[in-house]
Amino acid sequence: SGRGNWDVVHTIPYCIGVLRGEIPDDNPRKITKTIALILLVHCVGDIHQPLHVGAEYFNEEGEAVDPDRGTTGLSDEGGNALSLVHNPTAERPRHYYHSFHAYWDLDTVRNLTIGTPDEVPKEQRESVYGPAKEKLIANFVANEPKNWRTSGDPKTWAEQWANEILPIAREAHVRVQFQHIHRQEKNGRVFAKGEAREIGTGYLDWSTQVVGDELHKAGWRLAGLLQKVL
Repeated sequence: SGRGNWDVVHTIPYCIGVLRGEIPDDNPRKITKTIALILLVHCVGDIHQPLHVGAEYFNEEGEAVDPDRGTTGLSDEGGNALSLVHNPTAERPRHYYHSFHAYWDLDTVRNLTIGTPDEVPKEQRESVYGPAKEKLIANFVANEPKNWRTSGDPKTWAEQWANEILPIAREAHVRVQFQHIHRQEKNGRVFAKGEAREIGTGYLDWSTQVVGDELHKAGWRLAGLLQKVL
């Protein structure tokens, strides 16, 4: 985020402006009040996922670079172009995840909810996920999370939230070692493809804790935001 005119950091305050009536419904983005509300619900959740805010960039040799310091670099597409590899532990064998980004979107949430990052067979999903999700949501609602309140005008909140989660996004990348990074082209896009291999063990437990904390805050922050702007 922060690198485009319509990323999540810019979309959230725009939607707030629409809901407040500061931006007319017939705006250039065609975002009506109804759509603005839908986007806010989605984007407030999105901005609390570390890999929605932070990404890694590499040079042609596969070395990590800072695109703000003279070298544009090849993006890992928010981790979508990297496979995540967990080291084996006493509890689990070596585990491969097709997408570093999807791991943070899906596998951590499964682990938080049902105690395993592995997909449940389709015929069992409703009976397994349903009660577990209800229990998790009830816990989120009943217990106020730490440090969820945000100061200032709600239009500044998205930037504050992005700045807050950037160090976590950095840690998500520091805890892995990048290997086999190479340039790849697909459908007109050029990006860095390769693997993110866990350093040591414990990434699953750490990332699951992060996701639990961030989802908890996101829910309360969304409620607080809607109370302010509706």
